[in-house]
Amino acid sequence: MRYPAFLREKGTIGFVAPSFGCAIEPYKSGFLNAQRRWREQGYQLQLGPNCYAGEGVGISSTPKKCGEELTDAYCDKNNDCLISCGGGELMCEILDYVDFERIGRADPKWYLGYSDNTNFTFLLTTLSDTASLYGPCAAAFGMEPLHPSLNDAMSLLRGEKLIMRGYDRWERESQKDEENPLAPYNLTETSVIKYYLPDGRTNVESLRMAAGQCDGRAGAGEMRMDTDGGGKAEIAFSGRLLGGCMDCLITLLGTKYDKTAAFAQRYKEDGIIWFLEACDLNLMSIRRAMWQMEHAGWFQHCKGFLIGRPRLGMDAQEFGIDHYQAVCEMLYSYHVPVLMDLDIGHLPPAMPLVCGSMARVVSDGETYRVEMEMN
Repeated sequence: MRYPAFLREKGTIGFVAPSFGCAIEPYKSGFLNAQRRWREQGYQLQLGPNCYAGEGVGISSTPKKCGEELTDAYCDKNNDCLISCGGGELMCEILDYVDFERIGRADPKWYLGYSDNTNFTFLLTTLSDTASLYGPCAAAFGMEPLHPSLNDAMSLLRGEKLIMRGYDRWERESQKDEENPLAPYNLTETSVIKYYLPDGRTNVESLRMAAGQCDGRAGAGEMRMDTDGGGKAEIAFSGRLLGGCMDCLITLLGTKYDKTAAFAQRYKEDGIIWFLEACDLNLMSIRRAMWQMEHAGWFQHCKGFLIGRPRLGMDAQEFGIDHYQAVCEMLYSYHVPVLMDLDIGHLPPAMPLVCGSMARVVSDGETYRVEMEMN
């Protein structure tokens, strides 16, 4: 696995818009305020030609221009890292214009983005054996005041913080809009993680844990009961982080860009920890996505799963199942830990994760941390 150099003091941050650009509010004001903040911190900034573009369909510009911008910026020695302007809808269409061979020959650099940017963060790792950062896009760094998750992302980009912990509260409904473009996260909800363990223990009562659904094998995770008699779960497992937004992943699945099963096989000695989250998928779509990934061989050598809060399914039920069952019932046979409702994805805050890094996940069933190593 290739790991880029961390962002140096007074280094140059490059910005690209392979998905949406910052052409409209609240993203434009957020991006401008973020630039002010970075300049005050001493960084140099390099803006790509599509950062403020808005003439594309589901992306900032034409697929060709977006693909060329991304390739050129990644291979440009005049910037030290890249941050995507935003997510979007059709970043997959730029892939035919991204020169992955040229990118693979270039010195590795950090690329930070999430959602539609899965089309590059995931492929950079699986096609080029290069680590990437799954985390906030550029405009989010303009909020006032900054949430700790944004500071965490910058600390990770600088190599100062490689252990991420879950946050106390999360946002169900954003207050950011055209009139209030710099609004901070509206943290109205208390964070409560859910877990399913290989020995059948769970704190999700809605999961139908029939006696025959789990054979009690501990699999890749090490399971311990605490010694105070409270029955508190202690969970620890290790593997190589891989994942992103399921909406994008299932679009890539089965295409010429899908080398995921080969990647999992290549790193089978490490094993894979999957981090997954959903944007526009409803419960049935999430369940179908899990089925697709499983039957494509993506989950071979898995050591555990980290599942973010689904944007459309936190309270939803369809055909008698909720989002826990939509995910977990497909994973029983792997006998590995599954942690759900984590700070990953579209219901912020979201912890930044290094896709491709070795990680150790530790949880007591109530809190959790992800310890990442660059090896």
